[in-house]
This record gives sequence, C-alpha cells and structure tokens, in this order.
Amino acid sequence: MGYGITIRVRGPYALFTRPEMKVERVSYNVITPSAARGIIEAVYWKPAIRWVIDRIHVLNEIEFTNIRRNEVSEKVSTAKAKSIMNGKLEPFYLSSNDDRQQRASMILKNVDYVLEAHFELVPEKAGSEDTVEKHYNVALRRFRKGQYYNPPCLGTREFGARVDLLEDEALPASSLTGTRDLGWMLYDLDFSDPDDIRPKFFNAVMINGVIDLTQVRLAG
Repeated sequence: MGYGITIRVRGPYALFTRPEMKVERVSYNVITPSAARGIIEAVYWKPAIRWVIDRIHVLNEIEFTNIRRNEVSEKVSTAKAKSIMNGKLEPFYLSSNDDRQQRASMILKNVDYVLEAHFELVPEKAGSEDTVEKHYNVALRRFRKGQYYNPPCLGTREFGARVDLLEDEALPASSLTGTRDLGWMLYDLDFSDPDDIRPKFFNAVMINGVIDLTQVRLAG
C-alpha cells in the first residue's frame, strides 16, 4: 500500500448519476469511489501514480431534492470535425438554443464526506525519479494550498466541492448509525482494453456511516 491521505469533501448539492437511468438524472445515495478518485485527481494526478479510495465516511443524513436543468441534447460530430480539418469549408459549432432540452434530476443536498485514500506507483509508467516520498509531498502541498488542475466537483461541474486536507485532527463524527445496504454501485471503469471499456460494480454496505472499500468484491 502506498502513502495515504484523508480529505473532507462537502457541498450544497451533488449528483452521482446512476448509469441505469437513461434519460432522467438520478443520483446514487452517496459519492461513488470513481467520483471520489476524480476529486483527488483534480488536485494531484500523474501518470506514474494510481489513487485508490479506501473508505468513504458519510457524515450527513442522505437527503434528495428535485431540480430541472437545461441540457444540450447533441454533441459535435467527430466525422464533421475531421472533414473540416481536411479542408472542408463549413461552419463548425453547436447551437445550444436549437438543441436545448429540459431534464429533471434527482440530486443529493447538504453532502459532507471524509475520504481515506492512498496512491500506488504504476510500474510501467514510473521512472527512476518517481518516488512515493516525492509524490506524497507534492500532493500534501497542493491540498494544503488549495491548488488544483481542474475545479473539484461533486459529480457534475455545476456542483462545486470544498476540499480540505485532514492531517492531525480527529475524523469528524458521522450522524448515521446502523447498517444500510445501498445496493449495487458503480466502482470504476476498467480501461485495460480501450476497445472494450467495462464498468465494475460492488455491493455498497454502509456501517455507522462508513463504506469500507478495502475488502469489496467487484462484479463486471
């Protein structure tokens, strides 16, 4: 296991979309491991390391609310982009006014999480200058200063996340007690075969507000 960090992530709203919901956006009950990893990678990511989420602490009671949002229903064609790059003269844009549609979303509100994570070196991408001490110290410095490559968000870009590094202080106590089976949840995407990217799921069980990911069994 590599060097670990503990961070607190919170915000007024969050949306961790269930992939089985095709049209309307419906959030999982809590942050997914892949979304948690994305928040950390927004602050510090290098090809030579791989972040792994160990535990998710859910501090607040799970609450949902409904909103409606305007979304763009189309995306720019790759074929059209290539034809313009090859010299074809035609407008290259996407009209949000013409392709706008309204969709309902069931989102989380008042979310507050503590994420325990560690990173490991990726042997095939790490060089002689890539040491765990080096990456660990850089990551700590960036978290302490509030630096990031991309603004950390809670599922979607419009739901920004406040991220704080927890070092010597005790972990905040969760308001949740007992055991809750949250059902099957997306763990991450397997990119080992770029031509066949597969989702990995796990049965999320929360005990006294904590989801322990160190012993999960993944299902494709």
